[in-house]
Amino acid sequence: MTVQKNIRVKLMKMAELSQDAALSREDFAKFCEFFYRKTGILFEEKKKYFVDRRILDRINATDCAGFRDYFHKIRFEPDGKEMQRLVNQMTVNETYFFREDYQFKALVEGVLPEIAMRPSFDGPIRIWSVPCSTGEEPYSLAIYILEQWRDADRFDIQIQASDIDSAVLAEAEAGIYGPRSLQRLPPALVAKYFTRLDSERFRICPDLRRSIDFSQGNVVEPPFMKRFRGVDVIFCRNMLIYFDETSQRDTIEAFYDCLSPGGYICLGHSESMSRMSALFRPRKFGDVILYQKPSEKSR
Repeated sequence: MTVQKNIRVKLMKMAELSQDAALSREDFAKFCEFFYRKTGILFEEKKKYFVDRRILDRINATDCAGFRDYFHKIRFEPDGKEMQRLVNQMTVNETYFFREDYQFKALVEGVLPEIAMRPSFDGPIRIWSVPCSTGEEPYSLAIYILEQWRDADRFDIQIQASDIDSAVLAEAEAGIYGPRSLQRLPPALVAKYFTRLDSERFRICPDLRRSIDFSQGNVVEPPFMKRFRGVDVIFCRNMLIYFDETSQRDTIEAFYDCLSPGGYICLGHSESMSRMSALFRPRKFGDVILYQKPSEKSR
């Protein structure tokens, strides 16, 4: 009887929270402004249901009395752990191996040979994947370069990968994937670079796991961005579409500072540098457009 009563009380509390979870317009605006300042991600009114549901999940998980209690918690919690959990809930992490691999082809057939042939180049070649989500993109870059660039063994290639979401980074470092992630990877490459754990899970080989430098951080925070200097290629695909114009411009300018002269940015297919910044010049490799930071000579 006591167990049943406890369950009823909990269900009543959840029902009350569900009724209160639909944030007022004032609270929604207040939360979005706070989240934007922290992450650079701006939620529009049409995303209100998405935000409501995820905040309700975290209110339930933390036993907060309601939105205002929870909002106070994420603003003033000393260790910031709950804010990180909320960020993990709010970010979208849809990815798989060899996604939009025509850009990888442009990398190995055009960009990397060009970098390697520069008169002043003495290595290493630095590539940064951001946001890297659960790791499919940086691992794909490593596999594609090893398989498709005939000069890969001649150069020290360093791949860095970062994301704001600590949970997906843990998955990336573990390197365990299912059929959905591997759907576009040729079976021969799965056999070569992965170990089968069971019928549904494959783990990427230790050498590749050790070859990627993963780090957690936020591109709108200058101290984090200062870690990245002398980068030759940045893969930043389908992140800036979640930013407003100000955050896009600020992030692009920060990327500009991270890149070496003549370095490149690769954006998602629905993103256009011309709408965000005039700092970079478009370069076409076949049908693929990348964006290049001018070299010192051409400035």
